[in-house]
Amino acid sequence: MTNALRFATVALGALALAACGNSGSGGGGSQTINVVGSSTVYPFATVVSEAFTRNFPDFSAPLVESNGTGAGISLFCSGTGAQTPSIANASRRMKISEFESCQANGVTDVVEIQIGMDGVVLASAIGGLDLQLTPAMVYRAMAANPYGEAQTTRTWADVDPSLPALPILVYGPPTTSGTRDSFEELIMMAGCDANPAMATLKDQDADRHDQVCTEVRSDGPYVDQGEQDNLIVQKIAGNPNAVGVFGFSYLEENLDRVRGVPLGGIEPTYDNLASFAYPGARAMFIYVKKAHVDAVPGLREFLAAWSESWGRDGSLAQIGLVVNPDDVMARSNAAVTELPVMTAADFE
Repeated sequence: MTNALRFATVALGALALAACGNSGSGGGGSQTINVVGSSTVYPFATVVSEAFTRNFPDFSAPLVESNGTGAGISLFCSGTGAQTPSIANASRRMKISEFESCQANGVTDVVEIQIGMDGVVLASAIGGLDLQLTPAMVYRAMAANPYGEAQTTRTWADVDPSLPALPILVYGPPTTSGTRDSFEELIMMAGCDANPAMATLKDQDADRHDQVCTEVRSDGPYVDQGEQDNLIVQKIAGNPNAVGVFGFSYLEENLDRVRGVPLGGIEPTYDNLASFAYPGARAMFIYVKKAHVDAVPGLREFLAAWSESWGRDGSLAQIGLVVNPDDVMARSNAAVTELPVMTAADFE
């Protein structure tokens, strides 16, 4: 890119972003691609950012922050101005309430792109706890009020006599994390709904059902370790009696220190996540402001760098990304260039 062309691109981008207004917060400035959100997606976004920076040295390096799916989407939806993020990484799908917040703040042109799949997994140290769990066991161990009753379990044996008589200690993500949302919705909810009485409760009082099924206990056995999955890996690797909850890619990166805990006899492996056999399998996304695509220099090229990295032989699969099924891959590749805008109907 010549200096004159780069200057023209930057000038046009600044004018376009000025037209968007300056509401919201986030940092990075109008000349920098600002990316916020999921700690699980963060390693993948970092690899894409590095490839983009190598291939397009005339553009500023993207600013990629790891502050959790919920916090990232909140920043993303805060406005359209130059100081707001252009992309939110998410280890779960955007909620309708978040979409409505975007709309209320003028972020009306949100593009959803599924980058691949991952899984929320349970793991323990190599040589540590050897647990054979089911979602129902996990639910009984972690729920604030299992099946609406008082939580009385303190050891794994209290949950089920087949388990060791050792204190329950689970390190996991906070409520702002998409991994926490996935843990609650995919594993806790499945364990809760294994009880037929919960189906009746769902019909009678859906809000109460969701609270009973997804509220995690706060009396000690579950320890919130913040948004850094690597810290959870370190905690369980150093404690043979602890269990961790984090994204599959972190398990893949640390198989010399930790091992996956089977759920219902199914190991958390690449193939079991790709087939959705493992209960914690989930999709991962990036959300893009279409209004920023031609306003922020390099953003269109950055999106192309994602599509060049998420294939079966791409750099992201090499660090643990579970590649999208072929039909989803085709939609995601098309979305990078066509930029279809989400509507409320997409949540129905």
